[in-house]
Amino acid sequence: MTTHIIKMPDLGEGIAEVELVAWRVLPGERVVEDQILADVMTDKATVEIPSPVVGQVLALGGEVGQVLAVGAELIRIEVQAQEAVSPSPAGGGPGWGQPPQAAQAVQAVPATQAGQPPSQPSPREGRSERPIASPAVRRRAWELGIALQQVAATGAGGRIMQADLDAHVAAHGAVHGAGVPAGVRPVQRHDEEQIPVVGLRRRIAQKMQESKRRIPHFTYVEEVDVTELEALRAQLNAKWGAQRGHLTLLPLLVRAMVLAVREFPQINARFDDEAGVVTRHGAVHLGIATQTDAGLMVPVLRHAEAKDLWASAAEVARLAQAARAGKATRDELTGSTLTITSLGALGGIVSTPVINHPEVAIVGVNRIVERPVLRNGAVVARQMMNLSSSFDHRVVDGVDAAQFVQALRGYLESPTTLFVE
Repeated sequence: MTTHIIKMPDLGEGIAEVELVAWRVLPGERVVEDQILADVMTDKATVEIPSPVVGQVLALGGEVGQVLAVGAELIRIEVQAQEAVSPSPAGGGPGWGQPPQAAQAVQAVPATQAGQPPSQPSPREGRSERPIASPAVRRRAWELGIALQQVAATGAGGRIMQADLDAHVAAHGAVHGAGVPAGVRPVQRHDEEQIPVVGLRRRIAQKMQESKRRIPHFTYVEEVDVTELEALRAQLNAKWGAQRGHLTLLPLLVRAMVLAVREFPQINARFDDEAGVVTRHGAVHLGIATQTDAGLMVPVLRHAEAKDLWASAAEVARLAQAARAGKATRDELTGSTLTITSLGALGGIVSTPVINHPEVAIVGVNRIVERPVLRNGAVVARQMMNLSSSFDHRVVDGVDAAQFVQALRGYLESPTTLFVE
């Protein structure tokens, strides 16, 4: 028997530490080559760490939420003498077998010299205490009065399925608490659920706190009549949708922002407040705030100024899909000069978006609603939408912010001007 210490590999230039966001294995489990051992987070990207060996897990090198330095012990695996170690498994994931640091990620230690491994977590440590289940399963469990922690999961990755609830009810019955048949007296609930703030959620919290701490925000809200813009979008989709793809509002808004920042370059900027330097960018690298299952991510539409409507739409769709699948690269998640954020149909009528530090502005898009508007002495139905935009008051004056938003409004309300250079 040989004990192999697998160390945290070098995952890229400039990355000195990572956060451990999930364990895929537990002590005592047998693993095979290329099996995923853990998920770690670098900046905003989640990386899977595969096993280069076949063997049995002896000990985990940390708990979920812990920050590990490159080269720190990640896991110990006991390997049979005849089971060789693969120094650089093909397709084994980032870091393995690439730079010299990664080549040293696996260290063999004879079992007789390995000493006592680090204290081993109990079988439930290292995994999230929050059961994995869809909203529909969670609601049904609540209606039945069943704690999901008590339900045996059969789905992939430990996910609780509807069939698992059926099996639990068949074996143990249902409590029928609040939310079921009328006339049943409601019962008190005393259950609590503690959810560690780890992984992307922790990064989001840190980023938002840093933005609000550093930047004196002010928000400017303006309503925009997008009736003509929506009519143009419908015409473009009717004529070109089948060949070029369906257009949402977003690529039209991207085009309007590209034109508006030409007039107000102080908005398309980043502020290094420690050096006291504002950098105005000719390139428009638009951050597109995207909601994912793991939390908010901001993939970057690079060189929006050089893309037409359909190219912007295709790239935004690709970036959103990569972000939601957890496959967005570090380069795709950094370097934005200005950000758009929207909750779509849930966008409300006003919001106060938080600036994506070190940028100096963010444009928030509220939902489109049809409402009566007085035009030329008559009340007519129009498609109306608010823009709720925040600015860094240290470097953007109120009048500049207002003029920038009014320029946006002008382009959106007269959409033919979007195509005039």
